[in-house]
Amino acid sequence: MTQCVEDEAVDKKVFKDCSKIAFYRRQKQRLSKKSTHRALLDSVTTKVDSTSFRIISEANKNPLLAEVYGLEGNIFRLKINEETPLRPRFEVPDVLTGKLETTRLTSFSGDTGSLVLADGKGDLKLHIIADPFKVDLVSGNDVVMSINSLGKLYFEHLQIPPKQRGTKENEDDGSIDMSQDKQDDMGLWEEKFGKFVDVKANGPASIGLDFSLHGFRHLYGIPQHAESHQLKNTSDGDAYRLYNLDVYGYKIYNKMGIYGSVPYLLAHKVGRTVGIFWLNASETLVEINTEPAVENTLSQMGSVAQQKVRSQTNVHWMSESGVIDVFLLTGPTPSDVFRQYSHLTGTQAMPPIFSLGYHQCRWNYEDEQDVKAVDAGFDEHDIPYDAMWLDIEHTRGKRYFTWDRKRFPRPKRMQELLRSKKRKLVVISDPHIKVDPNYSLYTEAKERGFFVRNHEGGDFHGICWPGLSSYLDFTNPRVREWYSGLFAFPVYQGSTGILFLWNDMNEPSVFRGPELTMQKNAIHHGNWEHRELHNIYGFYQQMATAEGLIQRSEGKERPFVLTRSFFAGSQKYGAVWTGDNKSDWSYLKISIPMLLTLSITGISFCGADVGGFVGNPDAELFVRWYQAGAYQPFFRGHATRNTKRREPWLFGEKYTRLIREAIRERYTLLPYWYSLFYRANVTAEPIMRPLWVEFPNELETFSMEDEYMLGSALLVHPVTEAKPTMVDVFLPGSDEVWYDSKTFAQWEGACSVKIPVTLDTIPVFQRGGSVVPVKTILGKSTGWMTESPYGLRVALSSQGSAVGELYLDDGHSFQYSHQKHFLHRKFSFSSGVLTNSCADERGHYPSKCVVEQILVLGLRKQPSFVTTHSSDGKDQRVAFTYSASTSTLSLEKLSLKIGANWEIHIK
Repeated sequence: MTQCVEDEAVDKKVFKDCSKIAFYRRQKQRLSKKSTHRALLDSVTTKVDSTSFRIISEANKNPLLAEVYGLEGNIFRLKINEETPLRPRFEVPDVLTGKLETTRLTSFSGDTGSLVLADGKGDLKLHIIADPFKVDLVSGNDVVMSINSLGKLYFEHLQIPPKQRGTKENEDDGSIDMSQDKQDDMGLWEEKFGKFVDVKANGPASIGLDFSLHGFRHLYGIPQHAESHQLKNTSDGDAYRLYNLDVYGYKIYNKMGIYGSVPYLLAHKVGRTVGIFWLNASETLVEINTEPAVENTLSQMGSVAQQKVRSQTNVHWMSESGVIDVFLLTGPTPSDVFRQYSHLTGTQAMPPIFSLGYHQCRWNYEDEQDVKAVDAGFDEHDIPYDAMWLDIEHTRGKRYFTWDRKRFPRPKRMQELLRSKKRKLVVISDPHIKVDPNYSLYTEAKERGFFVRNHEGGDFHGICWPGLSSYLDFTNPRVREWYSGLFAFPVYQGSTGILFLWNDMNEPSVFRGPELTMQKNAIHHGNWEHRELHNIYGFYQQMATAEGLIQRSEGKERPFVLTRSFFAGSQKYGAVWTGDNKSDWSYLKISIPMLLTLSITGISFCGADVGGFVGNPDAELFVRWYQAGAYQPFFRGHATRNTKRREPWLFGEKYTRLIREAIRERYTLLPYWYSLFYRANVTAEPIMRPLWVEFPNELETFSMEDEYMLGSALLVHPVTEAKPTMVDVFLPGSDEVWYDSKTFAQWEGACSVKIPVTLDTIPVFQRGGSVVPVKTILGKSTGWMTESPYGLRVALSSQGSAVGELYLDDGHSFQYSHQKHFLHRKFSFSSGVLTNSCADERGHYPSKCVVEQILVLGLRKQPSFVTTHSSDGKDQRVAFTYSASTSTLSLEKLSLKIGANWEIHIK
């Protein structure tokens, strides 16, 4: 949530476009003058883990130092820094996982003026050309990617401030006109925006580099933008901006930066997927330009000369400061790239199972009585839910870690009521701390020097919800350690083990600051300016919060933390949502590509506010949003102040029934969801997947963003328009079979089908060849369903086979990891036999659960009989129902242990 100043919030006067960003203007001006760099290959130094060489430009004789690393899993890393910077330049800490294994690169000279570095297997090579400097990534004989082939390498060397210079000799290289007016315009030492002046004590320090992707036309990634899933070409002045900002009711189909930044993109074509991870936490701009394939050209004589030139897409990264530190993820498949990125930044944390249920939130539930009434409303209307949320009004005057004594006088009793229903409470904790000498948290942080400082050395002050506030410096490990300690039960009075956290406003949001955020020259731990690390501030708060929740349970319980601001690697600490969206059909529609983009860039646990945060949805939009949200990883209803109350039962019985059905379908699929989170945690496979990930050789899927795969088994096409009678659903795969999950109607793949829809229709299709585990009995929350029986939905492929899996553990502790307390089962159907077998012998977990229902879709012939074969050798005949019209076989009243080996024979 944000200041409710809607007109101001997305006003161009408040937020910059590219023309107002000085380092962008400087790079564009300088690069128009075509200064070339060359590599000095006689300076090559080979170490055990890296190869380095100098780069110089005609304009600047101060050399750059390039270092090339080979990393395990087919990843290359290129770092470029000044060889002898005036001061150290910022390098992003804490994002990369600690276990980056390097591989030895073999170097040999290529043609004159080039060097080739090959990985151990020799099929991947970096071909470094000296003059002009260029690097080609070669796979086999194919040039996949070129670096600096457009000559956009840009590096502003640190300088002595003009006031301290004795002579002109230390001045920048002279290619910038240093007249005073020009300096001001270029924003070298200070930059004006509206009434704000950004004074740059360290001067200009921006960097840039271009990458050409050969044969690629489809790029994805670099969240967060309210934009299409496939990245668009950018025109001059319209780059994708990565700069975390609090943008209330953000504009859609817009490349402006919003709450989070992941400087990582993927490129995909038939036969190859690659990734580029640009590790930089300062303001970053990305330009994209696709050059179409040229099939032929006219020769001078007028006859047609055949000439085939592959399409290519050029990507130009520009950052305000730091060093060039870029990782090339060479694929070759989408799943290889996901795994490579997870080697660098980690996988999605395994969430507690309650957090996969439905969450109920608004700004604000008024008091304990309100919480009790809303909680009872879910039971009264037979709607499951797992977590009640409290926004900022639950605190004493916006002082976090406190309770308003009038509204919430007995917070523990309120939590005990929720605990008795096996539900949880989530409360908000923002990074700004009210300036108040009587607030112990403020005074302790102040005394210990734990706040971000202003450039004069005092504590930085900004306005936020409590009024005048100081901001905790989460970049300081000691501040994070202290903040984590605040969640201990004796310290956080009124908290219990069912209380979890929500970090908001952590871009950070500063109401009267430039672009509603912190001045770039504020000072952090290590004397780094805020500009160096702006995009990683919220990442650090979520890290400290998650660590605090783990510590309060003495390392036993999994945390749940939702954050609004994020960076690469935030997946290790919890969930992310798309911020302050609007109650409008267009925002429901854009939520799908926004979540797909987050998902493929590592952040699988993501969602959008159901119903839209700003405004009042009508009943139809409200229902459709629940139907969409039920099939998205993070599922929370939320609304701002001054909106009408909108608990799921307030629109009339007809709509209550439809919302109940959508939420119940979420709980039915809980075993499938939890198994998908296990896969995301172990193998880095996204949960929500764009179609191109599952069908990487089908060109028509590459731009699709109105439907998606949930895991590999379910295709979901949410209805995102008002009053439709029909939706067009594309079912991919020429050798695939698809089944309507409600009617069991069958379609062959590689075609578009027109599906009639009414308000109760959620177009969901199960892929032939899959087995989806479900729960057959639902409870008031996930906690009531631990021992509920399972069902299996077996959808046969065109070959009459199917496979699936189930992951199961206690749903809340770390014992799955520490003691291997889990079950991982594999289901397979082939030649009329369904088998349940162990998928991971390391796991052991006692479960009383049984499989009581099995549905087989696509069985062409009625069986004569069905028998179960258990591991103790007992065979038993089973009653069955067969429907010839839908080719479905239904087995009920079974009692087959989920954790035991067994077979079902269909004869």
